[in-house]
Amino acid sequence: MIAIIDYGAGNIQSVRKALAHIGCDCFVTREREDILKADGAVLPGVGSFGDTVDSLNQFGIKDTAVEYIRSGKPFLGICLGLQLLFPKSEESPEAEGLGIFDGSITKIPGGEGLKIPHMGWNSLDILKRGRLFKGIGGNPYVYFVHSFFLNAADKNIVAAQTKYGVTIDAAVESGNVFATQFHPEKSGDVGLKILQNFAEIVGGK
Repeated sequence: MIAIIDYGAGNIQSVRKALAHIGCDCFVTREREDILKADGAVLPGVGSFGDTVDSLNQFGIKDTAVEYIRSGKPFLGICLGLQLLFPKSEESPEAEGLGIFDGSITKIPGGEGLKIPHMGWNSLDILKRGRLFKGIGGNPYVYFVHSFFLNAADKNIVAAQTKYGVTIDAAVESGNVFATQFHPEKSGDVGLKILQNFAEIVGGK
């Protein structure tokens, strides 16, 4: 059973529907005990870094998410859920993320006709064909909506990158922690395959 962590993010129901579509047992919750007893957890995210940290703190979810990750059970961050795994974001310098990994979250420079936010389909350069990208070949297209991007301090955790004026660390995979800057729930068959891979990880496959 996968817990979808609910702090009011706008894409929670689309994540739930995508997981249900692939036959995955999932539920939406913000209760600490329900999250901690789940076999896997997903932290979706849209909106600003600071507002989201405030919501996580308001509902007591921030500490629960860190505790869950440290338990060793599979955890997936989506979009802002990836950025929250890092200590800080240029978007909200006063807000403190989960601090699971080290790296910078800064605004996409734009320029050369590139619109910000970066919104639409971009191809991935898959660097680590590990568990999250199992069975996905080539340079698949996935759907992005974001204005800030990750530059991870440890490139060994970066599973995929994309380019939009700059090189963007678009996915991370390290131990039990997985995250994507793009939205797998909006990325067609490729995105569903990524979610299926995560569900299989949760199931111990």
